[in-house]
Amino acid sequence: MVDNKRDKLMKKVENHLRTTSRQLIKIDTEEEALKYLTDSFCSALYCDFVAVILNEGEKFIPKAWSGNLSSLASSFPLYSDECSPKLLFQSLTYQTADSLMVCRLAEILKKADVKTWFTVPLKDDIQHFGFCIVGFLSYVPLLDMETPFEEFGKDIAVAMAVARQKEAQLRKIEGFEWISKNISLDAPLEQHIAELTSKAGIGTNADFACIYLFNEKEDCFVFQPPSYGKMDRPPKIMVEDKYVLKEHFPFLETISGCQMTVPLVIDLKTIGVLHIENKREGVFTEEDLKVLEMLANHIATILDNARLYNSEKEHKQRLHFLLDYQQALLKETAVDNNFEGITTMLGRLFQDSVIVFNRFMQPISYNTDETEAGSQLIEQLAELAREERGKQRVTDAFHVSDPQDVRYCFSFWMINGSGSLLGYLAVRRLRGEMDEFDQLTVDLGRNICSIQFIKQKLVLDTKEQMKDSFISKLLTEKIEDRDSILQYANLYQWDLFRSHRIAVLSISLGEEELKEGNLLEQQAKKNLIWDLIRSHLPELGSGILAASHQEQLLLIVPIDLEHNRPKQFWESFYQHIKKWIDVSPVAYSVLAGIGGNTHTLEDYYISYQQAIQALNVLASRFRKNGFALFEDLGSYVILHQLDHCLAVDLFMTKQIGPLIKYSEGKNIDLYNTLHVFLQNNGNVTNTAEELYIHRSSLLYRLEKIESLLSADLNDAEVRFNLMMALKLYEMYGNKIGQDLW
Repeated sequence: MVDNKRDKLMKKVENHLRTTSRQLIKIDTEEEALKYLTDSFCSALYCDFVAVILNEGEKFIPKAWSGNLSSLASSFPLYSDECSPKLLFQSLTYQTADSLMVCRLAEILKKADVKTWFTVPLKDDIQHFGFCIVGFLSYVPLLDMETPFEEFGKDIAVAMAVARQKEAQLRKIEGFEWISKNISLDAPLEQHIAELTSKAGIGTNADFACIYLFNEKEDCFVFQPPSYGKMDRPPKIMVEDKYVLKEHFPFLETISGCQMTVPLVIDLKTIGVLHIENKREGVFTEEDLKVLEMLANHIATILDNARLYNSEKEHKQRLHFLLDYQQALLKETAVDNNFEGITTMLGRLFQDSVIVFNRFMQPISYNTDETEAGSQLIEQLAELAREERGKQRVTDAFHVSDPQDVRYCFSFWMINGSGSLLGYLAVRRLRGEMDEFDQLTVDLGRNICSIQFIKQKLVLDTKEQMKDSFISKLLTEKIEDRDSILQYANLYQWDLFRSHRIAVLSISLGEEELKEGNLLEQQAKKNLIWDLIRSHLPELGSGILAASHQEQLLLIVPIDLEHNRPKQFWESFYQHIKKWIDVSPVAYSVLAGIGGNTHTLEDYYISYQQAIQALNVLASRFRKNGFALFEDLGSYVILHQLDHCLAVDLFMTKQIGPLIKYSEGKNIDLYNTLHVFLQNNGNVTNTAEELYIHRSSLLYRLEKIESLLSADLNDAEVRFNLMMALKLYEMYGNKIGQDLW
């Protein structure tokens, strides 16, 4: 009979446990679930108290309590290490408590005169939440239901985990709704910070919450006001060489402490941290960490969106400002034909020095200090820029340190137009300070300067075309349109009847330049040198005219600039040309043939022909001299008077034709050997030394020459004829007579 009654009671308890388990799953919050559990146990088991004790931060803290014994409740929280560890893993009773070595809970229950009690661990397969304790003030026989109660404890643990997940999801949803309602991109950053730190502090029950953002320039974390609660932390936390975040924030993503920090991350890059301190009850938990992480994710997103929004807004304003400047700069190109107005406006736009250089790195306009010190600075910059440009020919921009302040540098950008380099735009700025807008401003300045350069070039090209037509009419053997020539001369304010000389220039590229690039590139490089020479001509005096004629480069120079010292003047003239083009990165050599004086219009053609003959002789025999005046060529002056007739060709062919034909394509240059031999008056020793060959080698060559020419080199008449043939050949540019041999 007793057993039957016991079985009925056990079945009743089991049914109650199952019913309670099913009901717990339906409850949304952990607090409601635990309250329902304690109340149902008190009513079903007729016990004096039921409590749910959770393990939080190494402490046992009561989360739900039903029944009497308030004195027992006041004994909590208890440190978990003072109680039996079995409480979290298995059921204990007042009967098994005596076997426990030390258990603070058992001592408190005994002191409170609880006669009968048992515990149920609340654990699932993942974590141990704590335990449930049921107590009676009188002795009550315990049923043999350890297994059902332990299974029930697992059900409770599952219900708690589900409830916590639901609460977390609900908090996230509430957080999303709060953020969407309270965060506006139009609001200032301080308002965002205030709302988010307040949400972090209240959501985690903390006394203090703040945000630090990372400043890359200063390499430190900077406090972003306002904070939630009183701010006692340093306004700046220097990173220096410690780039591990936990060294500066020890409680980074750490629970069970009095502080907690989570990083603010955008695109895997830490932009700051969200930090909280001093939880009002207990320590910060896993749930608090999840709340902070949720807020941190949205804070980072909001801050980044706000930054992008404000940046876009600022860029829009700056673009409107830049467009206004563009219109003003375009107006400057229409009004003036120089760069002064452009550099002045660009200087105001950049709020620093701006210099425009031509393609030869010569300053043509600037808004810097116009004193002597300012001029010296520009000269220093030009020299440094030439060196740097030589190292980096291909790059679109390069930088040169400011000689007066190492904190600053001058950035040089190429100004291009019509497929060629026109010049350089140099801007002084602090090192490292150049954002997208600044680069856009630079591009605008380059485009405006390019327009001005092209405009100037179109004007110059038009003048050059008119000049070429004028020169073509002037340099003819028989002048037909004198009036047209005089009109052109008047247009250029150039006095034709002032005595002049014509110089013909030859620009030859170095071997490396000839190997690189095609014919068009080579011609472009020659034009570069020619433009450089023309740009400097006013330095040597007024009235010098530069022009091109039949693919030849001409300089028409007034005689009175010579001051009756032609040799000294043209020596200085040639040295100036070399100095000007030394700044060019192109390897070159320049020769100048200079004709005689002009007195009438017809003399210009004669002076031009004399300059060509002087250049031919110079290129053949006297390249080291660099320049030659026609009247200083001696016998070449007499030979110049000969008509370019068939007799001259036949004479050269008979005298040196076989020698030139034999020398073509062979390593031995018998033509040069003969020329040096005759120049040394037939002296074998001197000739061998000049040719850097052995005497016996020279004798062999001379025998070969005599054999080819069927001539005796010891005969004075033969030598005279050969020397005349060589001079004719050199004077006419090594061309006349080629068809005959």
